[in-house]
Amino acid sequence: MTSTTGTTAGSCTDQFAGLRAELANQLASGAELGASIAVVVDGEPVVDIWGGHLDLERTRPWESDTIVNVFSISKTMTALSALLLVDRGALDVYQKVAHYWPEFKANGKGDIEVRHILGHTSGVSGWQPPIEIADIYDAEAAAARLAAQPPWWAPGTASGYHCLNYGHLVGEAVRRITGRTLGAFFADELAGPLGADFHIGTGPEHRERIATLIPPPALEFDMSLLDQESILVKTLTSPLLDVEAMTPTPEWQQAEIGAINGHGNARSVARLQSLVSNGGTLDGREFLSGKTIDLIFEQQSDGLDHALMVPLRFGIGYGLPQRQTAPEVPEGRVCWWSGYGGSIVVNDLDRRMTFAYTMNKMEPGIIGSARADAYLRATYAAVTA
Repeated sequence: MTSTTGTTAGSCTDQFAGLRAELANQLASGAELGASIAVVVDGEPVVDIWGGHLDLERTRPWESDTIVNVFSISKTMTALSALLLVDRGALDVYQKVAHYWPEFKANGKGDIEVRHILGHTSGVSGWQPPIEIADIYDAEAAAARLAAQPPWWAPGTASGYHCLNYGHLVGEAVRRITGRTLGAFFADELAGPLGADFHIGTGPEHRERIATLIPPPALEFDMSLLDQESILVKTLTSPLLDVEAMTPTPEWQQAEIGAINGHGNARSVARLQSLVSNGGTLDGREFLSGKTIDLIFEQQSDGLDHALMVPLRFGIGYGLPQRQTAPEVPEGRVCWWSGYGGSIVVNDLDRRMTFAYTMNKMEPGIIGSARADAYLRATYAAVTA
């Protein structure tokens, strides 16, 4: 079934007509400004739909090639890059980070393993303040700052979401091993070969098709009332994000911030992440072995996250099902993650399915959104009917 009329465009099989209807309803109600949704099953696209507008004034329609800053979905691309090196024998998740990056052992970090940074349990969930947003645009210099500081809790004992610095930590290991930056390695080895329109470091040639992010309403809670030395405050405010001011700038878009500034759409997210749900092989080429994919599901933590103060389960590189925090992500051999404002990707290996949703009108909260939940319910209704 293909449509270019009404409030949605693109194609989906009849099985997923309810998902298309849900997107149309969210757009019609104004809950959604512009969005794209994709589902890949057995490595093949079965849903690739979009609708709405790039801008708040609704003067520019969301097109097939529209891309948007997907925030922490970027982390799944960073993780995929690391897993590719694992599969090639160049990176060992049980090896010390300092084996690849000697400077990292400073200040009591010598025993931190690669799995700890991939699974958010390293104790290094952010930068020691003070630090400004522009300071993290230089990935190498920002990584050096992380190498010099001590961990904020005993590594490996609990998670503390590596909100802004995940790509600096993992990316520096990638750079030390390959001699290439994270963005370049990802482009050369994953996005390029798979023809996926996703970028960690988005060049000026793409600028005109980037959707404008509409930030969520400001929190009514006063962060200054919290302990400024708490892991939560240091992780989420060092540096403090200003979506409206930073995301439209070339400096932000072109920086390689593998935790939060990847740009893509649901089609490209689902294409790349279906490497996981499809057993590591796409287009007849094996990128990841089953043994490497199994690592994703080795639980690293399960409990209250020190940085976000919500219960989370982490494997290696991905979140694992946690119904209290992500109610629509099913149990089973499933891994997932979401981006600030509501975007989400779910890799369901039991069904060999990847679901991806990206949008520009952000909802409050860091993990998931009501709209993402609605789309996931519609998707699973289609595949379990």
